[in-house]
Amino acid sequence: MSRQFRRTALIGAGVATVLTAATILVACGTGGDGGADGRQPRLTVADSYIPLPATPGGMAAGYLTVNNTGSADDQLIKVSSPDASSVTMHRSTDSTMREVGALDVPAHGTLSLDRGGNHLMIMGWEKTPAVGDELELDLTFAKGDKISVQVPVKPLTYRPGS
Repeated sequence: MSRQFRRTALIGAGVATVLTAATILVACGTGGDGGADGRQPRLTVADSYIPLPATPGGMAAGYLTVNNTGSADDQLIKVSSPDASSVTMHRSTDSTMREVGALDVPAHGTLSLDRGGNHLMIMGWEKTPAVGDELELDLTFAKGDKISVQVPVKPLTYRPGS
């Protein structure tokens, strides 16, 4: 085999490898449902806590903040826990509380779950919680990935930032 033929064969193989890699990258896309314009949510969770339930093993509220630094809106569509039989999302107003199927997470904004507003209701604890315990919550978003967080149990009177 001549030196020129080997050089041409190696260059051809290199070009084929680059083209194959480029095709794979294009086929894979961005990994999220960012739409044709590439916009997508970028979500993180902060400031999570659960006040200790007033009755052992009873119902508890859960609070946290979902930050979206991305350029697309998203929705929190489900919350579950391996440590509780039920986690539901609720919206409170001055006089009512009702379960909701989704909560909006605006682009370049936040979804705040806090006392007197949107919050989680956690029921059917696997074990009676104590201050200092952590409960895993798995948050599922319409466009983004699932995010798992370890949420600390705090005293009933706990208020963030105080």
